[in-house]
Amino acid sequence: MATSSKAKKKTVRLASGRKRVRQDLVINAANSSLRSRFRTVVKNVQKAVAGGDKAKATATFQSAQSVIDSVADKGIFHKNKAARLKSRLAAKVKALALAA
Repeated sequence: MATSSKAKKKTVRLASGRKRVRQDLVINAANSSLRSRFRTVVKNVQKAVAGGDKAKATATFQSAQSVIDSVADKGIFHKNKAARLKSRLAAKVKALALAA
């Protein structure tokens, strides 16, 4: 008896369930896009800090803050996670500014 590694999706019978599936696809795509954008701006700030470019790090951090806040407002990440991340990035940018 060989079981496949991927579970077979069941077809939803109720109209409300079919609508839920349609909505979930759209919502999942939107959330994935925002999550990707969030990770990208965080990486950009970290790269600027690692590169030692104070002006670029400050500018990317300013733009990253709004993206991080919007993702937290939409509930994709918890607001405390967003605050913690902004705090850590701010500390790195500030340390770079003080070192220069």
